[in-house]
Amino acid sequence: MIHLPQVRVRATYMRGGTSKGTFFALADLPEAARSAGAARDALLLRVVGSPDPYGKHIDGMGGATSSTSKAVIVSPSTRPDHDVDYLFGQVSIDQAFVDWSGNCGNLTAAVGPFALTHGLLDPSSVTTDGIATVRIWQVNIGKTIITRVPMNNGAVVECGDFELDGVTFPAAEIQIEFVDPAADDDSGGGAMFPTGQTIDTLDVPGVGQFEATLINAGIPTVFLDAEALGYTGTELQEAINGDPLALARFEAIRAAGALKMGLIRELSEAARRQHTPKIAFVAPPQSYRSSSGKPVEAEQIDVLVRALSMGKLHHAMMGTAAVAIGTAAAIPGTLVSRAAGGALKAVRFGHPSGTLRVGAEATEVNGEWRVTKAVMSRSARILMDGWVHVPGDSF
Repeated sequence: MIHLPQVRVRATYMRGGTSKGTFFALADLPEAARSAGAARDALLLRVVGSPDPYGKHIDGMGGATSSTSKAVIVSPSTRPDHDVDYLFGQVSIDQAFVDWSGNCGNLTAAVGPFALTHGLLDPSSVTTDGIATVRIWQVNIGKTIITRVPMNNGAVVECGDFELDGVTFPAAEIQIEFVDPAADDDSGGGAMFPTGQTIDTLDVPGVGQFEATLINAGIPTVFLDAEALGYTGTELQEAINGDPLALARFEAIRAAGALKMGLIRELSEAARRQHTPKIAFVAPPQSYRSSSGKPVEAEQIDVLVRALSMGKLHHAMMGTAAVAIGTAAAIPGTLVSRAAGGALKAVRFGHPSGTLRVGAEATEVNGEWRVTKAVMSRSARILMDGWVHVPGDSF
């Protein structure tokens, strides 16, 4: 049997926040993969190494976790007042599909540096020293994100002393501003609170009833009360990921939340929509030790949050979920603000790897809550720049 030779594709492997993934400039993709469809999905699946029944991604660039099975496509923007378009794909580990239903807030931190390094911006608009502002159009969710990237002598500054819990080494700080991060009826994405309530009751077949805050800000998220689930909010990954019954319960609740939020039409569709919604549980502050052994004192945080991504408890916190946390914390009457002891303009929450601070500007207009922006800091770094190789008959 004759096989086609491998095809090489220009790519950059980057860490952004507490995630990492393979980045592509749209123009560098093979022609068949430059537009959405089966060829693009097949290419990205093969790059990452999915589907992999062994769950290891030995034959690909993925890391067999929700934080590392990711792909990003960036191109100069055709939209007014934007520099680049950013498309994110969450690649399933054990199934043959790419979920395009949401953004990755962590990898958002790497989009500006990637675009600047690869010359995707108009050179006349780029600051050679100081802070370069990159206006990003996030294609998946149809939202604007502004990143502020440090520059020195025309090059992106990657090294620095900014520490991010969940990342081993310090790096340069990148500020990310999510503009109007909540969905609204005019955007076609549904309302920020799809049911019109800050707290709903989810009736989950075979599992029970749970209070939930269903919010679409940053990314659709289902917030639960930790105590109602039998948890303290200080759990680390092994406490959840090592319990198949707990994971099945969370997935059932997530599916019920997706249905109530109008993201799916029937429960069976949730299995093909793994990336959204996210599910998280919250609790009032208490002291604990992070996954690195670092103590987190109750006085350091406003609320405890644990979130699941792609069916597993996340090792830190998804960037888009952090936006949802900050938004929910800023609005009275949500489970997040209730656990925090009241609405907060800026919240520092405890997650499995440590703490994170996110601010959100929320206002009530005619009885409706609006969030104009959410801001947080992240870092990013190029890990490898060159070519990925895939079999020519794989896409």
